[in-house]
Amino acid sequence: MSKCLITYNGCNGDYSKEGLKLLNKNLENIAPFNFTQSELRTEALAISDKISIQGIQPKLSARLNVKEGKFDIVEQHGTYIIKVQVPDRPQMPENEDLTMKLAKAIGIDVPVHGLVRDKEGQLNYFIKRFDRYSQKSKYAVEDFAQLTERPSDTKYDASTESLIPIITRFCTFPAIEMLKLYKRIFFSFMVGNEDMHLKNFSLISKEAKTYLSPAYDLLNSTIAMKRTKEELALPIMGTKARFKPFHLREYLGIERMELQQKIVEKVFTEVYGARSSWEGLIEKSFLSDKLKEDYLNILNNRFKRMY
Repeated sequence: MSKCLITYNGCNGDYSKEGLKLLNKNLENIAPFNFTQSELRTEALAISDKISIQGIQPKLSARLNVKEGKFDIVEQHGTYIIKVQVPDRPQMPENEDLTMKLAKAIGIDVPVHGLVRDKEGQLNYFIKRFDRYSQKSKYAVEDFAQLTERPSDTKYDASTESLIPIITRFCTFPAIEMLKLYKRIFFSFMVGNEDMHLKNFSLISKEAKTYLSPAYDLLNSTIAMKRTKEELALPIMGTKARFKPFHLREYLGIERMELQQKIVEKVFTEVYGARSSWEGLIEKSFLSDKLKEDYLNILNNRFKRMY
C-alpha cells in the first residue's frame, strides 16, 4: 500500500479520497506534472519576474484543474504555489510539507498543502494561496518587511523583539495575535527553522479585521542548509543561538510579549505533548531515512534543552 501525498495515510496510488477532498470535494485524482525537474526549474526561472512570489527556492504559480485532475502552470492569477526540488539542498519540498504538518499538529494555522509528482516521479510541494478569494481578487497581505518599510535585502536586519510592536500597532486584537506569533517563534526554534526572517511573517486584512496570516515557508532549514551556526534568523537578546528556556519563556514570552505565565507554560506543554505525534509524522513522511534521522536529532536536541 502507498502513502497519500497529502495526508501520509495509506492509500492505493498517490492520493486518498480524504486527501483530495481537502482541495476540492469533486477532485478524483491529481496527475503528475508532464515536466521533468529540469523543465520545471527552467519554467520557474522564465516567469520569476511575472509572479509575486519571492525566495531562493524555484517556484511556480498554478491553478487546480478539478475536471482534468491536475495542476495547470500559469503566469497570472494562480491559486496555488508549486515549489520544486533544489539540486544542492535535497528534499526541500518533502521537508517543507512535513514541517507544515508538524505546525498544524499544534494548532498553527496553515493552508492546504501536499506533494505532487513530476514526469520523472520526483516530488514537488504545493500550497494553496491564502491571499486569493477568487481567480482575480486578493486580500490585502503585507509582510513584516513591508510593514516596517524595509527593503527585501534587509529582511534579516531586525530582531525578534522588533516583531512585537508590529502586532501591537496593526492587529485588530493584538493579544490574540501576540500569542500566535509567540507560538510560531517557539515552534521554529524547536524544529530547526532558522530562516524565519521578516518576509516570512505577514498580516492579512479580511472582513474588517487584521491578523497574522496563515503560516508559510516553514521548514527545517538546519538539515537543509547543513553546518548552520544560527538557530533563529532574528536574534533574541542579541543572540541567534545557544538559546536556553529563559530566552524563550521568561524573557520573550512573559517580559517582552507580556503574555501571562500560564499562557506561555501552556504553549510549552502543548509542544511537549506533541512530541510523539511529531515523531510519527516524521517517520511517515517522504524524507529519506537519513534526513528523518537528522530531523529527529534536531528535535531531540531542542527538547533536551527546553524541558
